[in-house]
Amino acid sequence: MLKHALTKFFQYYINFFHLVFRNTFKYIQFTELSQPDFYERIYPLKKAFTPTGWFICEITAKGSFPCTTATITAHDRALTLHKKINLEKCKTAKRIIYLPFQPDYLTLNIDTQMGKIDTLDISFKKVTRAFADKAINKKLSYFHRRYQLPSSESLKLHERYAAYSDGFDMLSNQVLSYQQWIEQKENFSFYRQAVSEYLFHPVISIILPVYNTPVELLAEAIQSVQHQTYPSWQLCIADDASDHEDTRQYLKEVATRDSRIKLIFREHNGHISAASNSALALAEGEFIAFLDHDDLLSPHALTEVVAAINHHPTAKLLYSDEDKIDLDGNRHHPHFKPDWNPDLFYSCNYVSHFAVYRRDIANQIKGLREGFEGSQDYDFTLRYIRHLKPSDIVHIPKVLYHWRELPGSTAVSLSEKGYAHRAGLLALQDHFSGSGVRVTDGQSAGSYRLLWPLPAKPPLVSLLIPTRDTLHHLKKCVDSIIEKTSYPHYEILILDNQSVEPETLGYFASLSAHENIRIVKYDAPFNYSSINNYGAALARGEVLALVNNDIEVISPDWLTEMVRHAVRKDVGCVGAKLYYGNDTIQHAGVICGLGGINGVAGHSHKFYPREHPGYFNRLLLTQNLSAVTAACLLVKKSIYTQVSGLDEEHLAVAFNDVDFCLRVKEAGYRNIWTPYAELYHHESVSRGHEDTPEKLARFQAECDYMRQRWGERLRKDPAYSPNLTLDREDFSYG
Repeated sequence: MLKHALTKFFQYYINFFHLVFRNTFKYIQFTELSQPDFYERIYPLKKAFTPTGWFICEITAKGSFPCTTATITAHDRALTLHKKINLEKCKTAKRIIYLPFQPDYLTLNIDTQMGKIDTLDISFKKVTRAFADKAINKKLSYFHRRYQLPSSESLKLHERYAAYSDGFDMLSNQVLSYQQWIEQKENFSFYRQAVSEYLFHPVISIILPVYNTPVELLAEAIQSVQHQTYPSWQLCIADDASDHEDTRQYLKEVATRDSRIKLIFREHNGHISAASNSALALAEGEFIAFLDHDDLLSPHALTEVVAAINHHPTAKLLYSDEDKIDLDGNRHHPHFKPDWNPDLFYSCNYVSHFAVYRRDIANQIKGLREGFEGSQDYDFTLRYIRHLKPSDIVHIPKVLYHWRELPGSTAVSLSEKGYAHRAGLLALQDHFSGSGVRVTDGQSAGSYRLLWPLPAKPPLVSLLIPTRDTLHHLKKCVDSIIEKTSYPHYEILILDNQSVEPETLGYFASLSAHENIRIVKYDAPFNYSSINNYGAALARGEVLALVNNDIEVISPDWLTEMVRHAVRKDVGCVGAKLYYGNDTIQHAGVICGLGGINGVAGHSHKFYPREHPGYFNRLLLTQNLSAVTAACLLVKKSIYTQVSGLDEEHLAVAFNDVDFCLRVKEAGYRNIWTPYAELYHHESVSRGHEDTPEKLARFQAECDYMRQRWGERLRKDPAYSPNLTLDREDFSYG
């Protein structure tokens, strides 16, 4: 009786502690945290509810930052204890903390250099020693592989906790703000020496249209050209009938002082396209580039361009990364871009600044077109790339352009200029005129959606669904396909890998009433690659769909959307937008080299909220990616056969989809991810997790094979940026 009473008492105590303590921390709303850089909040604690021992701290932050570091500090009159926690946007960060003393209060410091924090949800809860031990061991196995810290074997709990804490400190030291990234990564020290070593020294003509620009901003723009480390440039300025006399007078003075500056005053205001063409008529260089009248070039912009031209002599279009700059000269919001990504470019003008073109082709297409103001550069580039091969387009992964952030400019918000969006839509519609492609508005400002045409006779799609029992998920998968899919031309092949449960077998029997569903027996040990290859050989469709048995359809036109892409002649694999059951991102494409531990591949934007736009809206944009998950993947059967399907020998379970996509890409096709095909993915419910020695050994062998097979290509994904981290899946700076 006494034991029971004590148990009830302590259970009540713990529950009451959790309730009071969590309510003390539950949900804080912030409005502006940009100043100071470190934001501090104090939490007073009641002695009665803060015993010493093991705790778990959980923090969820939302805002404009990709990731940052929080420091939680426990204070009493004589002692302090500091613990760092890495915060990633919209994810819940967790850390086990041991308190050897009873603190009077806690402080939470958050570095806001990475961006604004809007809301914060924090809890600090008491846990058992056993719970702490298990959580520490799990995290320490990760730190052991990543930082060569001691493994949990043969260590006492306090020794494991020390190594666990060291791992968090190492991890937090790798989270960079943009200012830190600039200081540590932006190295231009070699430029002046490098220029003389180039074989080709082209003249680059900078096109600068001007209209009533404030002299101080115009002077900064022109000086950013004059201060270039590469000397062979020409600045072609067309004043578009400015009525500000100080603007006109400054232009006259600066042109008189520097012979490389060519100036024309237009008699009538014709807007940016006409003014740019007037400046273009002054150009004499082999290459041209556009500069807005209040923006800035990096001092080494042209040197980088000429270096790229010397490394790629056939280059006809070169573009760089960019950032924004405020009136005080503070740089922020860098756009670290992928290499040439045509489907992303059709979704938005991600090329933008700084772009360099051959003058002869620019003249051939007659420069910029009037009537497309606001997106005149997008229209120009769309017409320009018709004369290029993909290999003619070179991305320079360095920030060479600083886009001035002024009220009312698109540097502040794309929604500031609705006419620019409409002009971009018109440019795309003109580009695809007569092709059958329909262009509509995208899901975010300044973005577009292309609806590619289906053949007159839409192809049959064979949906291959490997399974073993787990009827609850399989039935939900099949029922959702049948009930929600609007595309009518499909068959389902359920690839039964030794199911034994009576309920599952009974369900198979009930499906015999459906003419387009077949149950195919695969009586061998689990090998995902082999099962799908077996099913593909029996498929009747022109298009194959690899579908996991834990997929659940959301959008009725998911299959229509994916088929639209799969039937394109230059497209290989097509991937979908997949969510966990809690409406966070499970799959938004695969990035090679991402993930830290295995260094093979990881999922873009994993765990982001369903409604989140992602890094520069990439969760909302159709785009080319190196790989997509086979949890839901479409590909023409002819391509599947051409590259010999999935690798049964080396990749029975993990990374077979990544390897397959890379081989499809190697064969000359582009892989695509679309956000307009939405499904749930209740991940790996049949196979389970990699949690046994045998599974771990097999997984390691598959990682080793991928690294041996693909080598450096796993570290240089063209759909990602070398300026972004490979350690996390959140597009933070690396």
